Parts: sequence; C-alpha cells; structure tokens
Amino acid sequence: MELDVNSMKWQDVYRIMVNAVVPRPIGWISTVSENGTANLAPFSFFNAICGNPPHVLWCAARRGRDSSTKDSYQNIKQTGEFVVNIVTYTLAEKMNLTSAELDAEIDEFEMAGLTKVPSARVKPPRIAESPVHFECQVTQVVDVSEEPGGASVVIGRILYLHVDDAVLTDGLIDVHKLDPLARLGGNAYARLGEVFQMVRPLVVK
Repeated sequence: MELDVNSMKWQDVYRIMVNAVVPRPIGWISTVSENGTANLAPFSFFNAICGNPPHVLWCAARRGRDSSTKDSYQNIKQTGEFVVNIVTYTLAEKMNLTSAELDAEIDEFEMAGLTKVPSARVKPPRIAESPVHFECQVTQVVDVSEEPGGASVVIGRILYLHVDDAVLTDGLIDVHKLDPLARLGGNAYARLGEVFQMVRPLVVK
C-alpha cells in the first residue's frame, strides 16, 4: 500500500499513525485553571525528551469537530504548570473516565474517584493512586496546527519527582512492579509482554 497524505482525509492518516506508532506511553496530565479548578486528562502523544535538564513533552490535540482547544491546554497557557502522573494497569478504568469531554468547571479527580495530594513545587495536584509523578514547569509551547485535529506541543522542565518505594528494586523503578499501561490504536491498550536485555555496542566498525 502506497499513500499520498495530501490526497487523504486527516482522520485516515491519523488512524494509520496511531496504529503504527505503538505502544505509546500515557501522560496523565493534571493542571489547574486560574480560578483553582483542577483538571485531569490522559495524553498518549507523550514522552521524555531531555535528561539534562530533565524535560518531558505532551501534545494537546485540538478537537476534530471545531478545532477548539482542551482545558489542559488552556490551563497551562494560563498558569505554566502541570504534573505528569504515570498510568498503571490498575488505574486503566479511572484514566479512561478522565478522557471524557466535560465542562471546565467539573473536577475530573472527583468524577473518577481519585485522591488529590499537594505537589511540592507546582500548584496542580498529584494523583495519590499513581506511583510516579513529575512536577513540571512549562518552558515552551509549539502550536503546530490550529486546524481541526491539529495540536500543540507542550514542553516542560521537571522540577520535582515522586516515586513510590513499592515500585522500586535496588533503588530503580522496576517495570514489572510499575505495570505501566500503554496506548495502541482505536480503543486498544497494552501491558508489558516479554522483556529482554541487549547491551549497547561501544564501537561499531
């Protein structure tokens, strides 16, 4: 199959992208509005991008029906802060609940039955049930497209880390104990399957 994206609907290209770029980690992003209302939403266009200083990114998509921005995007533009909460398998259902489009006044923590805990350096709260949190300050927002289905890249510097001792082995995060949830295409998700090791070569001739 050969496809010219310029002759395709963006929705069809998107479906191919999200089924091919897999598995994707999920950034469960908590923010607060200027009036203090907490917001929580999952984003699977999410990753770590820099180690020194530590940075992560997530992409706030625009709604396909009218290109409007979502509450998470509006909040970080107002306050410049967010928290990444790592999603585990046991939190899958609650995470899915927070993906619903709700009025800005509705607190997704309360709607999904999640426990708020204060952050150390930023205003958005953390999810107590999540074992890993990155408290972040926005350093850059790149508005890639304002069209329906467009998105903005939100880049944040990690200011503070929280890691539950229950997911550690010898001081490092144990992926089996963490049991992270990954996003696939459509309604599909995944857990870790086989995990294997490969030593990176020092010199390739």
